Amino acid sequence: MRSRRGYRTLGVDSERRKHLLRNLAISLIEHERITTTDAKSKELIRFISKLITAAKNDNLSSRRRVLSKLNNNKVAVRKLFDDLAPRFKERNGGYVRAIKLGFRKGDAAPTSIVEFVE
Repeated sequence: MRSRRGYRTLGVDSERRKHLLRNLAISLIEHERITTTDAKSKELIRFISKLITAAKNDNLSSRRRVLSKLNNNKVAVRKLFDDLAPRFKERNGGYVRAIKLGFRKGDAAPTSIVEFVE
């Protein structure tokens, strides 16, 4: 019987994974392009796509939900709702892409750039 997880564990427990994805998402929202490993980038795309979809519906409940997912970072939430969500208003998914770079020098981990599409 096949018993696979629905996500990558990234080698850490669930709390550290949740905080890692929050910090990566905040950095991506602030800088609009970050470099990270391939596994983290694939999980980040899943995480941030749900946030952008929620931000497209700009009301109080969606703002509070996204605010709780981003650890009460009001600057990132404001940028997400005011700048990024209107940019993707007509787009149905596929907001973020990962471009593979190659291997990192220190530990030869595969890396990629994560950026918004438009």
